Amino acid sequence: MLVVLPEGLKGIQVWLYLFIVTFVPGVELRGSIPMAILYYSLPAFSSSLLITIANIMITPLVFLFWDLFVRIAKHIKFLDRFINFYLANLQKRSQHTIDKYGFWGLLVFVAIPLPGTGAYSGAMIAEIFGMHKMKAFIAVSLGVIIASIIVTLAVMGIIPLTIK
Repeated sequence: MLVVLPEGLKGIQVWLYLFIVTFVPGVELRGSIPMAILYYSLPAFSSSLLITIANIMITPLVFLFWDLFVRIAKHIKFLDRFINFYLANLQKRSQHTIDKYGFWGLLVFVAIPLPGTGAYSGAMIAEIFGMHKMKAFIAVSLGVIIASIIVTLAVMGIIPLTIK
């Protein structure tokens, strides 16, 4: 996904922009932390902390609006097909892990900083499998924190990004 980087943002505008980018599905903290540190030259700790908090906020929003979103999507043919395809794929990818490991499987799924394994996917998996919301929120939150640490350390060059 291409994220346009606006020129001339200052102060609170940068933080607001990063907050919004963090809420973009597929980008989340995996895109906004590198953007904050590498593009905007913000301090690694404070930017990672604020972006992580923003990313954790996604889970309760998914829990709150999931049923409404699914009902609306059913009335929009393209969206309904896309959601059904995405959810079937998500369920297929996570079924074994969630069935076998439950809470810990969800935590590890979210902690792996790859596209499609963030807070949105974690919250949707919890909904699909009917997990207890508080336990799922904790698992997703811990996964987001771990992913944030991994991404931050990778951006800072402490964890190498090359695969041999």
